[in-house]
Amino acid sequence: MNTKELFLKNINESIAVKQSLIEQQDILNSIDTISDLIIKAFELKQQLMLCGNGGSAADSQHLAAEFSGRYYFDRPPLKAIALHTDTSFLTAVANDFSFDDVYSRMIEAIGAKGDILIGLSTSGNSKNVVNAMSHAKEKGIITVGFTGQAISQMDNYCDYLIKVPSIDTARIQESHMIIGHTICEIVEKQMFS
Repeated sequence: MNTKELFLKNINESIAVKQSLIEQQDILNSIDTISDLIIKAFELKQQLMLCGNGGSAADSQHLAAEFSGRYYFDRPPLKAIALHTDTSFLTAVANDFSFDDVYSRMIEAIGAKGDILIGLSTSGNSKNVVNAMSHAKEKGIITVGFTGQAISQMDNYCDYLIKVPSIDTARIQESHMIIGHTICEIVEKQMFS
């Protein structure tokens, strides 16, 4: 397969997943609901926390920056944080306890009832993200999961769950970003229009 064929294959697969997303009314409804919850949390001076591993950690950090910095226009910053960005904390907890505990310990340190946690995991089975969701629920934090289509451990701990209709990691991550960007745009427009 040459470069053009590979590129066309990837584009067409991405289009197919996104077409499937917009045909699922439950996903569209979830985007609206999650956006409303985030707006209410920000209005009450609560925070949005995000976590994931690898590409999903990068996506968490990207989305946190869109909320705390700006998305489409200049406006006041919103209280959003990706939980992995304190590398000293992350490496100390991974070393002294377990990598499975890095996010749940950060939630214990900074999370409060009424905050929102978005956990991103293409498999839905990342142990540290699952532990974070479980711990967040115990603290009264609203839990939102972005996963792929497979049944997963995270399903049991999410108040709201968006399952991208794919098992392909790259396609799932691409969809997580467009969903996250859409939520950010809704929040920004409704809070600051």
